[in-house]
Amino acid sequence: MQTRTPAGRTGRPRSASADAAILAATRQALVELGWSKLTLGDVATRAGVAKTTLYRRWSGKNELVVDAVAELFDELSLPDRGSLAADMEGVVLQFAAILARPEARSGLMAVVAEATRDEALRERIRASIVDRQKRLVLAGRARAEERGELPPSTDPEESARTVDLIFDMVAGAVVHRTLVSAQPADEEWVRAFTRVMLQGLAAA
Repeated sequence: MQTRTPAGRTGRPRSASADAAILAATRQALVELGWSKLTLGDVATRAGVAKTTLYRRWSGKNELVVDAVAELFDELSLPDRGSLAADMEGVVLQFAAILARPEARSGLMAVVAEATRDEALRERIRASIVDRQKRLVLAGRARAEERGELPPSTDPEESARTVDLIFDMVAGAVVHRTLVSAQPADEEWVRAFTRVMLQGLAAA
């Protein structure tokens, strides 16, 4: 788990075990209570820590819930399955499996809904979830270039735009499929989706 320390705060060193307990308790509370009824006091009780412990780490519920959701997506990794298509299928299947978990569904939909009226929360989602998971696209592209499956990128600005576009397409499609349409992102769907994605990359 990556320990996230709010900027500008000082004090005793943070406990990784306490952080893990707090984030797990937050996800459990989201599933059982929902966003509106979740309180830091309830999370503290579930985690077995003092409420002041939470406030030393997070300034409020928004920050706490985003970090609790972000920790789930930190589990994503880029498998080496021998080809760009197979690697991409592996990541998408992992992503779909995480979204199938009740705590991921409840947490992600809650923070996205709240973010529609909270710019600071949107920025935290971008920094803690979106920007951090773009590492998978960067790693996948670099590996595909090493294999000769994609040409080397020579324009940094164009490369960054492509990374953003690929991430948005993958994340948007899987979230819509699983959370909006409530359809499974199974191996057959993932294989078809990956084929369409790679056809687009080849054309570009």
